[in-house]
Amino acid sequence: MKLGLGLKQYWWTDAPNSAYAEGGLLENPGQKMWTDEHLRLARQFGCESIIAWVPLPAGNGVWSKEDLYSLKKQVNKYGMELAGIENFHPAHWDHIVLGEEGRDEQMENICQTIKNAGEVGIECFGYSFSACGVQGYYTERGNSDGRGMSSIKRFSTEYIDDSPSPNQRFWFRTQIARRSPEGVIPSADEETVWDRFRYFLENALPVAEKANVKLCAHPDDPPIPYLKGIYRPLHSVEGLRKLIKMFDSPSNCIEFCQGTISTMQGVDIYSVIEEFASQDKIGYVHFRNTKGQFPEFSEVFIDDGDVDMAKAIECYAKYGFKGTLIPDHTPLIASPDPWWTGMGFALGYMRGIMQAKVGVR
Repeated sequence: MKLGLGLKQYWWTDAPNSAYAEGGLLENPGQKMWTDEHLRLARQFGCESIIAWVPLPAGNGVWSKEDLYSLKKQVNKYGMELAGIENFHPAHWDHIVLGEEGRDEQMENICQTIKNAGEVGIECFGYSFSACGVQGYYTERGNSDGRGMSSIKRFSTEYIDDSPSPNQRFWFRTQIARRSPEGVIPSADEETVWDRFRYFLENALPVAEKANVKLCAHPDDPPIPYLKGIYRPLHSVEGLRKLIKMFDSPSNCIEFCQGTISTMQGVDIYSVIEEFASQDKIGYVHFRNTKGQFPEFSEVFIDDGDVDMAKAIECYAKYGFKGTLIPDHTPLIASPDPWWTGMGFALGYMRGIMQAKVGVR
């Protein structure tokens, strides 16, 4: 089991008058995390692995072996491994997720990216098979409900914008300029979305197997069955089970977002860890603590939620998980650099319980 950190190269923006680059990706120097200084700091905190979150621009639709190797080499310089890539570029697979014309060409490109990742030696490729990403959270409302009056990320169905997404607005805060500015992304029922998901897996998994890459699906966050009229296939543990049973492949895995799964209604997180870890179906872990379950919950400090995080660490170890755990989100705290201070606290806590409970050094 390895301690790791997720780092982002690019960020998206919701600013209504922004000039979007192709795929909606804008590099913001004030928020850029993928730097030598930050990689060095991650190693100083005790990290052994890095997960790169959408690390490259859209380009020609394929992330090249050379570019991926450059990222890996940069991580290796600081004594860590590039354990995974998190998320395909949204502009690389919107037609696949939405079942549109052009998906076959995008599928060929996605398969080439997976192959390239394998040739570089990247073990995991996380993805979120979702058209609309995350809705219903509210930190921007200035709450100070967390410990020490920190601002925490909370969810309530009251704050969901369930109106259809404009046609150019695909996934999270992305705007894809090449899509028509007219119309909205149409609704899709359960059968339709699972058919699209099956198309992706039946094409991508054989390539991933040959490349020794685990394709790791992120659960739907928030865990709600429909959002903006579109079914969300991984909003429940039953959906995760269906995914794993759909294709018997060592590359068919879960990006185990403990924070999302722990907020699914009625879930016992320790039994879910046991279920998927014992099948060797966890690629890597988002190790996050929460309070409450759907329909209302909060993301809190790693030591301040409903989940006994030391017990969770013991469960991962007991049932055979040997991959990377990364902290995921942190309350907004009183610090000149809130994100890094929060991540430093979370990493120190994780390293301490890993050493105390399972002997990780």
